[in-house]
Amino acid sequence: MKLETAALMLNEIGNPTRLKIVRLLVRAGDQGLPVGALQKKLQIPGSTLTHHISHLKNAGVIRQQRQQATLFCKMEYKRLNKLVAYLTEECCIDDAPANDYETG
Repeated sequence: MKLETAALMLNEIGNPTRLKIVRLLVRAGDQGLPVGALQKKLQIPGSTLTHHISHLKNAGVIRQQRQQATLFCKMEYKRLNKLVAYLTEECCIDDAPANDYETG
């Protein structure tokens, strides 16, 4: 994963409402949740939810899928897993003590 892609995803997930959406969708699993269920759980106006969903979709964090008359939001687990792998891929390769990074 490229640095810019990871930064975009983290930036979009970093909003409190969007992080709530991501956590709800992760809890829901592969089937995702209908947009109406997300709105009910979050208790936010539909236009606000649409705004946040748009940001998450544009960053590739979630996707939407229509099933008959219902629009579902689903996590992009492969991309989320790549983001986590990117963040942890160099775990523990430096033996520097933690206090070497302190700035205060």
